[in-house]
Amino acid sequence: MELTPAELTVLGLVIERPQHGYDLEQVIEQRGIRQWTDIGFSSIYYLLTKLGRRGLLHVPQAPAAAKSRRVFHATPEGRRVAARNALAFVAEARPVPYPLLVGVANLSLLSPRQYEQALRTRLAHIEARMAAVQAVRAVQRAQAALPLAAAEVFSYSLSLMEAERQWLATRVQVPGDRQN
Repeated sequence: MELTPAELTVLGLVIERPQHGYDLEQVIEQRGIRQWTDIGFSSIYYLLTKLGRRGLLHVPQAPAAAKSRRVFHATPEGRRVAARNALAFVAEARPVPYPLLVGVANLSLLSPRQYEQALRTRLAHIEARMAAVQAVRAVQRAQAALPLAAAEVFSYSLSLMEAERQWLATRVQVPGDRQN
């Protein structure tokens, strides 16, 4: 059974520690998970329900008390599926759609000035994202020892962004040279 990145992320967090949806939101926010995946606040309960229907999470009955929260637990099958998918995500080099490449493939639609401005705008966005990820990582480090998984996500994400930042910086400096 194949999981989406969002499904594996939510399932992995529940495997890490049984929790309810609000707790998941807090962890997603604290770890800066939205910097690298598209899990919105409103999709957390959708994903929990979906994983429950697939037998990967135990979804408890709604508690009698209105303010009580349902704590979700991974099933043994959920743990197996999550481990198998995590291994595949790490080991397999899958093509990733990059909208930047679609835009660059259509440069004939842009003037050189539009292209240069778009690159400058993207460079500013990348630098802002890098700063945001570094800030989250610094907070995580200050609060406690960073779990290996979180440290690796931060390291990989920052490495990718740094590579893109460097490429963008060279393109902005030499806007007429589109050969490299």
